[in-house]
Amino acid sequence: MQRKPRQTPSYTQDSDPEHLLAFRRSLTAKGLSTQTKNAYLSDLRLIGASFDLVSCSADQLHTELAAQSNLKSLSSQARLISSLKQFYRWCVREERRTDNPMTLISAPKKARTLPKSLSEEHVDLLLSAPDSSAIGLRDKAMLEVLYASGLRVTELVHLSLDQLNLNSGWVRVTGKGDKTRLVPLGTRAIEAVETYLEQARDQLLKGQTNAVFVTVRGGFMTRQNFWYAIKRYALEAQISTDLSPHHLRHAFATHLIKYGADLRSVQLLLGHSDLSTTQIYTHVASARLKAMHLKHHPRNQ
Repeated sequence: MQRKPRQTPSYTQDSDPEHLLAFRRSLTAKGLSTQTKNAYLSDLRLIGASFDLVSCSADQLHTELAAQSNLKSLSSQARLISSLKQFYRWCVREERRTDNPMTLISAPKKARTLPKSLSEEHVDLLLSAPDSSAIGLRDKAMLEVLYASGLRVTELVHLSLDQLNLNSGWVRVTGKGDKTRLVPLGTRAIEAVETYLEQARDQLLKGQTNAVFVTVRGGFMTRQNFWYAIKRYALEAQISTDLSPHHLRHAFATHLIKYGADLRSVQLLLGHSDLSTTQIYTHVASARLKAMHLKHHPRNQ
């Protein structure tokens, strides 16, 4: 008989058992985002609905994981396994268990694909779409910074004034794992931010805030607000691709490599902890090397 998906009950943080509350506190201490913590806890609640996570046997856990593999996509399976590995490492470290039942479990392998990158022409159209209103100048500055620096959208919307050094042309970013990096902005992004700060930000401000990019309510922008803004500007620019902020981050990396940047430099700019994450762009580098070889090698003349 085919197994039916389990209906996961609605939870609040306070309703979690003590071991999940303690695990959440450990994730907070490590500097993980609320989104990541919620994802981990959601996975643990799913498995914990069948048995006690702390006292379960390895066989119980492996049987449940096998059942979940028939219900979940590869990416969801990989996240579930990552959540459990984090949890049981914590259990052993905190002496709540003597063994780690996830030691021999590996995440399913999946092909890593690169989302469609924007062409340079489409980037120009998108960055030219905002008008000269206060909101338009703000959005223009945000788009220019995103394309010039390759920031994650969360890093962009959470930028504070003390992270900007427009005189030196750098922005200081705290990314995943609470790691800080310096990223150059480039001439056009600096000009766009200066114009926004001089002509528009005060019009949007209500009260005091350290946010660089403020909303009409005077606070920090949200990921959702900026996502909707990009969708709107894509429509105005007649770009048919279903755009998100991440497309500009990919365009940043793709265009850098296209014009000669090495993967290690792009890794540092993107804030990837592992070079293997950046290697999804190797096809761009390979195409560039092939073109260079065809153009310059004497046997191709």
